[in-house]
Amino acid sequence: MPVFDKPIVMLDFETTGLSPAMGDRITEVAALRIVDGRIVDRYVSLINCDVRIPSFITGLTGITQAMVDGAPPVDQVVPELLDFIGGDTLSAHNASFDEKFLCAEAERLGLAPRHQGLLCSLKLSRRVFPNLPSYKLGTLSGQLGIRFRSAAHRAESDAEVAAQVLIHIGEHLGRTYGFAAVDPGLLLSVNKLAAAKVHQYLQKQAPAARV
Repeated sequence: MPVFDKPIVMLDFETTGLSPAMGDRITEVAALRIVDGRIVDRYVSLINCDVRIPSFITGLTGITQAMVDGAPPVDQVVPELLDFIGGDTLSAHNASFDEKFLCAEAERLGLAPRHQGLLCSLKLSRRVFPNLPSYKLGTLSGQLGIRFRSAAHRAESDAEVAAQVLIHIGEHLGRTYGFAAVDPGLLLSVNKLAAAKVHQYLQKQAPAARV
């Protein structure tokens, strides 16, 4: 049974730091395309941006200098990534972080992302499941019964779990409000609401309310 009525691409970057404006770069990417309620395609790669990998990043992620030195160059990966995302809705957990790196790396190459809207699974979780003790991906996924299948803090593993969180949200909305399939545009609208207004908004959008 479909969960979403249009594709959504879940994105996760590993990076050398927190800010492209401060010179930080991407080291690994995973982009997973969700169709209906399943991951149907993925783009995963280490990335060589010709930068030094800080030791604390290696300690956190396991990504070493040798791994990125032998990886495909950024001017190959980013155009391939942008083509993979295309015009679909883009999602990430703490989405503004990943989007700012995507835009910064694209701009370096004279390119521009084409995704239709940015969906934050962290914000969505706060609005759809209020009052949970934590919305960090590792803790949130455990609270929802979703397990990491491999090490956290690697792009594909984090993107996989974030995708499952998003699918869980879609299934929850379908069961609770009667949506046969959830439009990504509805989720984008929920993202922008205060948590206290979400239930009433979804009730008004539910199919039964429009009969």
